Amino acid sequence: MKDIINTKNAPQPIGPYSQAIQVNNILILSGQIPIDVVSNYIPQNISEQTYLVLVNIKAILTQAKFQIKDIIKTTIFTTDLKKIDIINEIYTKFFIDNKSEFPARSCVEVKSLPKNVKIEIEAIAYQK
Repeated sequence: MKDIINTKNAPQPIGPYSQAIQVNNILILSGQIPIDVVSNYIPQNISEQTYLVLVNIKAILTQAKFQIKDIIKTTIFTTDLKKIDIINEIYTKFFIDNKSEFPARSCVEVKSLPKNVKIEIEAIAYQK
């Protein structure tokens, strides 16, 4: 069974895709960028952008009745790998604050991202 997951508590897709798809116990989240859903504001610094992306991921997980601890894989896309220490600091705190182990992860530098943001993160979650 496949379910489309959508919440107004995370940015709406800016293209032809869903926020997330749930297939049985697996939730696959599309890449999330740092858009504040209330104000449409995009912060300029990488630490605020990273935190906001993770908040948006959490909102989608919550809509699907998943938790941060259910994330098993993330992929980070950034326009500047030299900022990885800052990204890692926010990322680490987010998972620790949510009492979660760290998922498997890939991180790649890309030339550009939608709306000229500095980071995008996609995730896969699993529930037993």
